[in-house]
Amino acid sequence: MPVNPYLTFRAATIEDVPMVLALLSDDAVSGAHQGEYGEAHRAAFEAIEADPGNELIVAELDGEVVGTMQLTYIPGISRGGALRMQIEAVRIAAELRGRGLGGQMLRWAVERGRTRGCALVQLTTNKARKDAHRFYDSLGFVASHEGYKLALD
Repeated sequence: MPVNPYLTFRAATIEDVPMVLALLSDDAVSGAHQGEYGEAHRAAFEAIEADPGNELIVAELDGEVVGTMQLTYIPGISRGGALRMQIEAVRIAAELRGRGLGGQMLRWAVERGRTRGCALVQLTTNKARKDAHRFYDSLGFVASHEGYKLALD
């Protein structure tokens, strides 16, 4: 897959949060869950930023935020005490999808996990996202487990 040399990755800043929310909201499956930018988002960002086990990452193309993902590093007793990385909230701007940027972003994340000593990278995706399933399959991810959620609201 071609690499776009102009795509860069960095830790998000509080100023990026509205754009991150816009990327997350531009989605038929989860867009309704985002809400308007407010104090809860600011508090969540501050908690992520303060936690060395969490990173909110943005992808920039020519200085513009065009993608995002959250990386969480989880120590565990299973797998011999291995550290694992959870990737969540993966988005590339809709108008840029299909150009290899998402693959480049995920490969960057996998390498970041490897650098931090992770033995496993995991992610979940909504069952309705068939295109996302094909995308993750193409990157070597395997649908090996069934996930469950319980909303506490």
